[in-house]
Amino acid sequence: QVQLVESGGGLVQPGGSLRLSCAASGFTFRMYWMYWIRQAPGKGIEWVSAISLRGDSTYYTDSVKGRFTISRDNAKNTLYLQMNSLKPEDSALYYCAKERTPTIFTKDFEYSGQGTQVTVSS
Repeated sequence: QVQLVESGGGLVQPGGSLRLSCAASGFTFRMYWMYWIRQAPGKGIEWVSAISLRGDSTYYTDSVKGRFTISRDNAKNTLYLQMNSLKPEDSALYYCAKERTPTIFTKDFEYSGQGTQVTVSS
């Protein structure tokens, strides 16, 4: 059974930083593209970032480029998101997600965790 457990969220002032983590289990983590996605109140799911199997390719939505960094540790089955220069519009419930099919990158992701809340406010 796939389990994705996010942590690291919190309340931070604009310009601050947070590092999110996602502990993965129940599947062969190193075989899947992984994602961070987010959902702000009253809005739909927004794709934030993606990382390849070995971490050598990364992609970001335009609004977070240059501020967020996705990474992974396949030995620890853990996904990370370093978020710097946070803005109020980054406030959302953040989830990690996995590609549905191993090895490929289609943005057809699935997620199952509770998410971790990020609130950026002064």
